[in-house]
Order: sequence, then C-alpha cells, then structure tokens
Amino acid sequence: MTSDLKVGCQTFTWEMLGRGWTGTPDDLLSAISVGGYSGIEITDTMIGHYAAKPGDFAKALEDSGLQLVSFAFGSKSGFTVAEAINDDLATTQRWIDYAAQFPGALVSIGSATVVSEGPRDDKFAIAAEFYNRAGALGKASGVDVAVHPSSHHNTLLFDRADYDRIFALLDPALVGWVPDTGHILRGHEDILDTMRTYQDRIRYLHLKDVDANDRWAMLGKGILDTPAVIDLVAKAPRFNGWLVLEEESETAGENPAAAVKTNRDTMRSYGA
Repeated sequence: MTSDLKVGCQTFTWEMLGRGWTGTPDDLLSAISVGGYSGIEITDTMIGHYAAKPGDFAKALEDSGLQLVSFAFGSKSGFTVAEAINDDLATTQRWIDYAAQFPGALVSIGSATVVSEGPRDDKFAIAAEFYNRAGALGKASGVDVAVHPSSHHNTLLFDRADYDRIFALLDPALVGWVPDTGHILRGHEDILDTMRTYQDRIRYLHLKDVDANDRWAMLGKGILDTPAVIDLVAKAPRFNGWLVLEEESETAGENPAAAVKTNRDTMRSYGA
C-alpha cells in the first residue's frame, strides 16, 4: 500500500442529523482534528459563517492542522432540470472561486437526482450538459471538478448501467469522479470492476461500508474489501492521495465524533 495516502473526513456524518445537529463549523474542525485526520471535505450546508470568508476558513483550518480536500455541494434541481442549469452553474462558479483559495482543493458535485416528471433519458442528457459545463468552469479557474454519484433516494446514478450511461456523456478531461464505496456497493455487484473500468477518472476516494443488507456499517464492519479498493485507487493516474471517510451508520448517528475517530483508527490498521 502506498505511503502517500492521506486521510480526510467528510462532514455529512453531522449533516445527516438534520436539526439534531446544532453545532458550528468550528465544532466540526475540532472533532475531525481530534479524531486524527489531516483533511476535511465540507459541504455548502455545513460551511456556515465561513461561506463568504475563505480567508477566515483557511486560518481555522491551519489552526486545526487540517487541509481542505474538497468543497462539495448539491442542488434542489438535482442537476436534471434544464431551466436550472444557469443558476446551478452560477453556484458552481461561486464554489470554484472559493476552492481556488485552497491549494489542491477540488469541487465535488453531488449526484444527479430525479426531482421532476419526464423521460429518464432526458435527465441524463441534462445532467451531463451541466457536469461538462461545470468542469469547463473549473478548468478555466484551475480547480478540478468531480462528480459524486450516490445511492440515496431518487438518485439517477445508482447501478452500473447508470454509471456507464453518465460516463459515456462526460468529458474525462473536464469532469473527474469521486467513487464512493458505500454507494457503489448498494447498486453494483462488482465494485472492483466498476472502479477499474473508470479508474482513469478517479480524483480521490470516499470510503464507507455497508452490510450484506445494504445498510450503512462502520468501516471494516461490513462487506467492503477496503485494502483491495485502496490498492486499486492508489494506481489511478489522477488520484491525489486522499481517502475521505464518510460515515452514515446508526453508530455515527448516536455519536458522530466518536464514530469518525473509530474509523480513523480502523484506517491505521490498513496502513493509512
């Protein structure tokens, strides 16, 4: 296993609590730093008072000993509503400009999602147009843009056929991929084949586990062959070295900070 691996934490572990989470971005930084991570992927929902203050956020990261791996965002449009593309692109440019203040940071764009009636084929075309144009904005600003498919409710990008369809429409020179092991496992029979097929698009990795019934599990407690996935990703030509842990299990719902710390300890057993 490569010695260049870096381990970050995604803030959705707290975001998934909804109104049950009443903390601040600084609380997130503290918990992630204490948990032993060196990086963070934060979302537009969790950035809070730092949304218009990238300089202040950079200082807070430095004080916490953390690096911004990626800024992630989604849209109520699900990126599948043609009339919303221009607004979504304006939002994309905002977060690209934000991420540009942090060397090496990417922008991760959420999964295309079905939010309206209409032919499914049309939604793939709309999503692909948006992702490609977003990737062009990123290229012009020197920020890598990547898509993050999910298995959540109404996702357009669930199984292998969906991945094949969207990747056939995306320009690999403009749009990267953030594979998420948990989401892939819930929709694909062979996760390693999926990741190998699109290995050249991988920018960094989301690691999470599921059990045999597709329920979220703590890392190492489910069916994911974590060492095999890391070995595959480490060989990807554009992989930047970041393994980002995102925990969504019931255990994390009860105590997010403790859960992410446990996952960080688990990663050490894998040599990262």
